[in-house]
Amino acid sequence: MTVLEEGQIQIHTENIFPIIKKAVYSGHEVFLRELVSNGVDAISKRRMAAIAGDCTEAEEGVIDIKIDREAKTLTISDNGIGMTTDEVKKYINQVAFSSAEDFLEKYKQESDGIIGHFGLGFYSSFMVSKHVELVTKSACSESKAIRWSCDGSPRFNIQEAERNEAGTDVILHLMDEELEYIEPSRIRTLITKYCDFMPVEVKLEGESINKRNPLWRRNPREITDQEYIELYNYLYPFQGDPLLWVHLNTDYPYNLQGILYFPRIGGRADWEKGEIKLYCNQVFVSDSIKEVVPHYLLPLRGVIDSPDIPLNVSRSALQTDRRVRSIGNFVAKKVADRLRGLKAEQPLFYAEAWDALAPFVKIGSMEDEKFADQVADLILFGTTALASKETDGGTPDPIPCGEKAFTTLSGYKSRLSTEANNRILYCTDEVAQASALSLWTSQGAEILKTETFIDSQFLPWLEARHDDLRFQRVDAELDDTLKEDKPELTDQEGETKSESLRTLMKQSLNNDKVTIQVQALKGDNAPPAMILLPEQMRRMNDIGALMDQRLPGLPEHHVLLVNRRHPLVEGLLKLKSGSVLVSTSGVSPTESLAQGLARHLYDMARLGVGGLEPNELAGFQSRSAVLMGQLMDRAF
Repeated sequence: MTVLEEGQIQIHTENIFPIIKKAVYSGHEVFLRELVSNGVDAISKRRMAAIAGDCTEAEEGVIDIKIDREAKTLTISDNGIGMTTDEVKKYINQVAFSSAEDFLEKYKQESDGIIGHFGLGFYSSFMVSKHVELVTKSACSESKAIRWSCDGSPRFNIQEAERNEAGTDVILHLMDEELEYIEPSRIRTLITKYCDFMPVEVKLEGESINKRNPLWRRNPREITDQEYIELYNYLYPFQGDPLLWVHLNTDYPYNLQGILYFPRIGGRADWEKGEIKLYCNQVFVSDSIKEVVPHYLLPLRGVIDSPDIPLNVSRSALQTDRRVRSIGNFVAKKVADRLRGLKAEQPLFYAEAWDALAPFVKIGSMEDEKFADQVADLILFGTTALASKETDGGTPDPIPCGEKAFTTLSGYKSRLSTEANNRILYCTDEVAQASALSLWTSQGAEILKTETFIDSQFLPWLEARHDDLRFQRVDAELDDTLKEDKPELTDQEGETKSESLRTLMKQSLNNDKVTIQVQALKGDNAPPAMILLPEQMRRMNDIGALMDQRLPGLPEHHVLLVNRRHPLVEGLLKLKSGSVLVSTSGVSPTESLAQGLARHLYDMARLGVGGLEPNELAGFQSRSAVLMGQLMDRAF
């Protein structure tokens, strides 16, 4: 193929400033972060050059910010390495030519400690300034100080200036619409947000305003619990104390430090954006790091600080690549390790904290196969079994926790009888499922206590992951251990009590979607009637409710179990058998009362599982009033 022409793409410098102002940086306020970061870099470079013998080191690095209200200027000064005239021409006049890259190459240093790499930070000053001056003097040269000046166009001028000490002043002549940046409170807020943990002291009008020395850069063995808690309270005021924390520290295959806190979650957590703060070399970058931290850990709080996380040119957003995914895996593993250590060393505290930890562990397991393997033996369930006083390697099972107890699946399975055939009984609401729960526990069965929304997905996930697990809610069905097996006698018409009851209930309810079962249940506390929800049907109902973000209701198709041993049901049978008087309407008062009581049994069973909708309560009250009236008539 013939080449028609070759050449170089032309970049028109007059278009650079509009691009920087409108496209590179998303918010004007980051100019202060960029200029303070440049000052910190200059101080770090001077220290490194001094070690090499190329200059003297400043007694103490400092960034000083001064406000002149009358002149409408903001000045950011440092006592760093400064620049010569040639360096200003190279690094200031050539946009995006980073002095950090040249410096690191010259001194063969690692990038840790040097913040800037893109060479655009200085030009962010033009987002808020109509005119920028730079006064600088090199610490590595005997040359005089110089003043660089630019009005935001491609034109600049350089002239000699007065500056006694090495370093740089950046003087911003603010636009009229940007005068908020001469307010000390505004500058203080921005320094606290972006520069609070920079390693160099930042002063505003002579007053030190940043904390420096971040806790996550220190050896965790030297940090007290109170210091961890104080950092959390500083970063997240009015949120109470954290539940626990994980200290992150690695230098291979990337450099990363941080502290992640498990909050005492109250209400809905933020599973989309998150509240972990991302720093790069102690400079705040973002509080939305869903690209770094796995989705299931987003509600954690704290700090991740790494110079190796790839940022876009404005250092305000992440560029996703393999390193980012690798860091996410590292964070997840460290969280799992921390939880494993906590469960082994402090099982009682782990059980107390489990309700807050459970969403992270369960959602993480379902979303991340590796994480699921790491936390498989850390998953707890509340249990009706009594807390164990015996320990296995120092860890009791069940684990006592106040009036409650917690167990693992392996612990539960170890106590299963052979007849259970790996069936794991559970309840999601001890009040709504009280009748069924009481039936099972009265026969010595151990019941796991689960949570409605997450566990409606988590239990089927566990079953899919483990072929030997089968979960059954207590009100799904009743097995033969809860029923009497005595044969029934028939009456003169050849009907058993169960058949007679079933006929009465069907006539009274007149609802083909309700399946009537009649059984003789064991135990004096067995209810007269209860609703049974077949496991698969109920799960479908729960998932549908979850998609609508509402509590699951009672499915249209369900089972009404009537306990023929209960005195109320026995009385109902006697009432039915005595209904011989017939009124002009064709239904005797006794038969009407029997049907009303049968319907009331059903209403009470529905009420027990929260199955009466608000719009049905009025009908329930009306029927109850009529029924009470009928009973009063018979009494008198």
